[in-house]
Amino acid sequence: MSFQKLDTLGRKLEALEHALSILGADEATHMAVGGGDKRAEAMSTLAGMYHAQATAPEIADWIEAARPESEDQTLALAEFKRQYVNATCLPTEFVERRTAATMRSEQLWRDLRAKGDWDSFLPALEGVVSLVREESQLRAEALKLTPYDALMDQYDPGNRTADLDVVFGDLKSFLKGFVPEALDAQERRLAKRPRKTLNAPYPIEKQRELGLAAMRAVGFDFTHGSLAVSHHPFCGGVPTDVRMTTRYRTDEFLSSLMGVLHETGHALYEQGLPKDWSHWPLGKARGMGIHESQSLFVEMQLSRSPEFWEFALPLVHLHLGDDAIPGWEIGDILNEVNFVERGYIRVDADEVTYPLHVILRYELEQELVNGTLEASQIPEAWDAKMTEYLGISTINNPKDGPMQDVHWPGGAFGYFPSYTLGAMIAAQQWAALEKAQPGLRDDIRQGDFTGINQWRSDNIWSQGSRWSTPDLITRATGEPLNADFFKAHLKKRYLAS
Repeated sequence: MSFQKLDTLGRKLEALEHALSILGADEATHMAVGGGDKRAEAMSTLAGMYHAQATAPEIADWIEAARPESEDQTLALAEFKRQYVNATCLPTEFVERRTAATMRSEQLWRDLRAKGDWDSFLPALEGVVSLVREESQLRAEALKLTPYDALMDQYDPGNRTADLDVVFGDLKSFLKGFVPEALDAQERRLAKRPRKTLNAPYPIEKQRELGLAAMRAVGFDFTHGSLAVSHHPFCGGVPTDVRMTTRYRTDEFLSSLMGVLHETGHALYEQGLPKDWSHWPLGKARGMGIHESQSLFVEMQLSRSPEFWEFALPLVHLHLGDDAIPGWEIGDILNEVNFVERGYIRVDADEVTYPLHVILRYELEQELVNGTLEASQIPEAWDAKMTEYLGISTINNPKDGPMQDVHWPGGAFGYFPSYTLGAMIAAQQWAALEKAQPGLRDDIRQGDFTGINQWRSDNIWSQGSRWSTPDLITRATGEPLNADFFKAHLKKRYLAS
């Protein structure tokens, strides 16, 4: 009986999650500017309703009294209990206050980021940082973790700074030496095959059709999802109605296409989750590190390979026109999609420099949470790390510096580590997949992604949250997470002259 009560509660919570997700996606894509205050009020109220129901005191009794009758029910109950403990960390009043503040901060960020107006944005960000510190203390006390670990645990259960500091420290050290090596190798390649000029402009509607074709090819189900435009690309909605977005530039088409493929990786994961458990935590994605591994697998491992472009180059000609990239061959495309440079923008960064962008944010947000860095000091601290890690300065450029990401305006602290963990997991999955499917690269050349998707469905998507992140990685790939796969991938792709 208690298990049935939890099942019924799960369906009610799923309905509220559905409403919040769709309202959030609409707010970022189609809502009129004047609707912001009422939308924030509505979502704050719904978030409060969700939190009140998810943290009701009687749930603890139901969990204790439930008697699972199968392995799945046992795993489902354990995950439900874990999420209940996390949810009861925060009072409903705080959840409502945080939701309203972060939504208004994000709305302000959209306007002020374009202007690079840090001074006007700072008060809103200071408010968010104050709320994040309050949340981190509430969670830390309940979970018996350090404040930042308690925040990370919301995105990737089991992540701890004690472990990540070692992994990221090693990776940072490797990349500081590897970036110059990769740039030297690239210079030698470009001496033999110089970069070609893009034949812009590229109309947005044609780019959209190209993106839709790429999504369809790699397996996106358009009966359960769609593509729109937003300030910051994202994948939201719910598994039965995935809301993907991108952004376009008319002077080139590759950044949007790669963004679409990245978000499609997220979407495929959502669409592939176990439907029978969709109203239980067991049926949700297993943390953001795994989620990012699925998006980066598609964007980096798959879509920047020569085999993919043997298939995709004709799509470019079909949708953008034969004169879109006149005279370009596979090597010319690879010159572009695998071009390494020390750039400002994380979402546009190549996979060699990208982890340094993430590690920078990981280090700064720990300081923000523990109080050794104030929001007003971010521009200087950001600039110091950008100069050290990538050799470029952002001191007078907040738009392309600390204002570039939506995460901090939206209160998502503890999220950034998942991006680089995802890159490492993606490389390890690719190695396991190649071992399991020796004809993998030939399938990609033919535009056949069924085998790839079936492997990922069997080993990742259909598993939902049955296993911890470390266990899921081991079960899928045959060994625990090993950053050497990522390093080997980078060396193979970027040191070839």
